[in-house]
Amino acid sequence: MKILVINGPNLNLLGQRDKSHYGSFTLEDIENKIKNYFSNHNFEFFQSNVEGEIINQIQNAPAYFDGLIINPGGYAHTSVAIRDALEICKIPKIEVHLSNLSQRDTIRHTLITAPSCNGYISGFKDEGYLAAVFLIERLVDLKIS
Repeated sequence: MKILVINGPNLNLLGQRDKSHYGSFTLEDIENKIKNYFSNHNFEFFQSNVEGEIINQIQNAPAYFDGLIINPGGYAHTSVAIRDALEICKIPKIEVHLSNLSQRDTIRHTLITAPSCNGYISGFKDEGYLAAVFLIERLVDLKIS
């Protein structure tokens, strides 16, 4: 199984951000954890602070990948364009957020992008990515996109 993992703005700074929300690990730590835990799958990891680059990855994903995991960062609350790209993308998609958004400031309570995914995971820090891989496996097995 091939899975694309997209991380949005500021996630390249994990390890430097508020540890109470995001943990003390880096993005590379998360990538290694995923690869080690699910060594039977192929992963491609992509991070960008640029909305258009994220959209390009989403648009190209169905041609190369069985599933998509996305942490759109702050774009989750603002990007109609990413939402539209996710809506068009016809492979299983799970949105992940490291922090528990329901415990954060109210601007983070509204997710624009999540409704265009099969579901979302929030508040489990790096473990949320592992849960997302498991869910992608199940959605692919069940032929749900």
